[in-house]
Amino acid sequence: MLYNRKKFSIVLIMKNIFLTYAKYCRDANQTALRLLNGLSNEDREKERGSYYKSLSGLARHLLNGTIYFQGLFKPAVAHNAQALKALAPAEGLSVPENALTEAQWKALAPAFEKADTAVVDLVSSLTDADFKVSVKVPWYKGNPDAVPLYFLLQSLVVHGTHHRGQISQILDELKIDHNYSPISIEFLG
Repeated sequence: MLYNRKKFSIVLIMKNIFLTYAKYCRDANQTALRLLNGLSNEDREKERGSYYKSLSGLARHLLNGTIYFQGLFKPAVAHNAQALKALAPAEGLSVPENALTEAQWKALAPAFEKADTAVVDLVSSLTDADFKVSVKVPWYKGNPDAVPLYFLLQSLVVHGTHHRGQISQILDELKIDHNYSPISIEFLG
């Protein structure tokens, strides 16, 4: 019996950790977008030397990454009606590939909110077994051809952290005060 209790506690802790990270990513994205809203569209689209060129390009890639990961998650959690329901509001989201107009930029924040809230709701809906379900991945040259869902959830968090770090560096260079790194105590409840 003690073994099962420990196993349950570890899974419960893992779910709480992923839920904290999902909420953190949602809030950090919204904070970063609010900061970028303070710039002109020209400043957001200006070449900044990053792989994705501009601040807008980084933001677009960040959102596209979340949408992409959700597409990988969906078939893996098809057996869980709550998980599918959690992902549904973000279905159909798309992000323009090229420079954005001011109107297109303004549409990013609600799209981020939908995509990020879908991740929070997805994690909330997952069962113990769901964290270990295999998710097909089109990389690693087929070795492996699938990874556990918890691995991809970690990858999603790292992806966002990486690109928000790039945004942070550019904001530092522009001498724009920012701080979206803390994990809120609110996420405990």
